[in-house]
Amino acid sequence: MKRIQKGFTLIELMIVVAIIGILAAVALPAYRDYMIKARVSEVVTAASACRSSVAETYQTARVGVAPGADGWGCNEGASASTKFVSTIATDLNGVITITASNHADLGAAGGMTITLTPYIDENTPAVIADFGKTIHSFRCTSGNVKYAPGSCK
Repeated sequence: MKRIQKGFTLIELMIVVAIIGILAAVALPAYRDYMIKARVSEVVTAASACRSSVAETYQTARVGVAPGADGWGCNEGASASTKFVSTIATDLNGVITITASNHADLGAAGGMTITLTPYIDENTPAVIADFGKTIHSFRCTSGNVKYAPGSCK
């Protein structure tokens, strides 16, 4: 009489479990980095109202009437708007500096700073003498390139 094999052998099951374990060991660190990058993107998004405020001030303010450092209407020095943002600050020319909080979910990106610099054209950073001009874009820079959003690299 012929015997038909049903199911899997113990060796086959052990091989499958080993392969799943190897894949998990590779995927978990990559997933953790992806989640930190997503949270750092939230830090940049928290500055979107500030970007609008700086751009509007450049377009509508009179030359010679500068709001000064931390006076651009960005709630500078106020309590953080999200759990991942520690502070938002602006300098005399409207450069925005966002400091991430040391929240546990940010991991190694905790405390990093991201700078958004306004530009009046492709190559020229805006200065207060450029009041009355339109802001072309904001350039993002960060000291921690590993966790910075794509626009900050």
